[in-house]
Amino acid sequence: MIKDIFGQAMEAMRYNMRRTTITIVGMAWGIATVILLLAFGAGFGRAFETIFAQFGTNMMGVFPGTTSEQAGGSRAGVPVRLTMDDVERIQETVPGVIHTSAMVWKTVPVQNDLHTFTWEVDGIEPALQSIQVMNLEMGRAMTEADLTERRHVALIGSEAKTKLFSGLYPIGQKIRLNGISFEVIGVLAAKMQEGDDNINRTIDVPFTTMSDLKDTKYIDGIWMSYNGNYMEVEHALRNTIAAAHAFRPSDRNAIHVANLMENLSQFRVVTIGLQALLLFIGALTLGIAGIGLMNIMLVSVQQRTREIGVEKALGARKRHILLQFLAEALVISSIGGIAGVVLAFAVSKAVGSITFYSALASNAEAADIHLWIAPNIVLMASGILVLVGTVSGMIPAIQAANLNPIEALRYE
Repeated sequence: MIKDIFGQAMEAMRYNMRRTTITIVGMAWGIATVILLLAFGAGFGRAFETIFAQFGTNMMGVFPGTTSEQAGGSRAGVPVRLTMDDVERIQETVPGVIHTSAMVWKTVPVQNDLHTFTWEVDGIEPALQSIQVMNLEMGRAMTEADLTERRHVALIGSEAKTKLFSGLYPIGQKIRLNGISFEVIGVLAAKMQEGDDNINRTIDVPFTTMSDLKDTKYIDGIWMSYNGNYMEVEHALRNTIAAAHAFRPSDRNAIHVANLMENLSQFRVVTIGLQALLLFIGALTLGIAGIGLMNIMLVSVQQRTREIGVEKALGARKRHILLQFLAEALVISSIGGIAGVVLAFAVSKAVGSITFYSALASNAEAADIHLWIAPNIVLMASGILVLVGTVSGMIPAIQAANLNPIEALRYE
């Protein structure tokens, strides 16, 4: 019976080919719009994820500040000074912490035989390379041996390499930091860089060797990677540092915490809101196509009233008439849906990506909006299509099923 019903649906569609084609085009346009809008929303979210991922998302930094609240007998306005003891304290007492690295920095003259620049030099521990996803373009990474033996070695950023050495091979070359000779052991892969940001021209040297350039008794910051809830880790971190330096954990100015997951979570909320809005717009567009489908099905019921009367006179029941017209609506929706999916993939392939972050930053093509159509997007759009097609076809089908056979036979 099902085969006969769908056969009748196909025959009815062929009989009204022009009207059916226009309706199929409308359904295809609607489903393609839904898919592309959802793909845009997903691409927008991926762009932000990519921007944060270049630094490492499960990462947190703490930097010294000045107290703004009285604590015990201490007045407000006392500078907080972090030391290596704080690094060990964080590693041992803050739950979820995996790696920690102290950091100090200073802006000094950076020279080789041909060029002189004034750039930031960071003294780091090897763990920072994994904490901040410091990938190498060439050369080797900093090791624990470099740290313990106080070697005069340096990792340089991609822009620093270009400015200092142009096309020359930099590994093994000597540079002078504040007049002190260092050997280049590695070049870091380029990160996304906005404007005059110095992220790709900093020089990294072992923390112990940094004492030749700056007093490292007090450190400028501590970076850490962690597992677990970012809010709980930050809360534990503030409690640990507050207890060690005698200030209140609620004093937000005593230490400054860079919590990348907190910022990323805020962007995720924005992304979810945008995707919900785009889904609503797409559903409205598909709903308009559904109204067109409903209209042609109502016209079809009116034109085939006498046929319905004959079928009922020959013993067809309500459910048979209902399925007949509902099947026709679903077949039209299905053909339009398949055409819409094909159209969406074609547009996605043609567009490729939409300029987003690369308009603001260099090396940021990966953070543009790429219209990648994931299977879950197709499934979601298909679900909306089935719903729209069923609702649009059900109303005319019910009207057809409820026709009085005697009145239908008299219809001219």
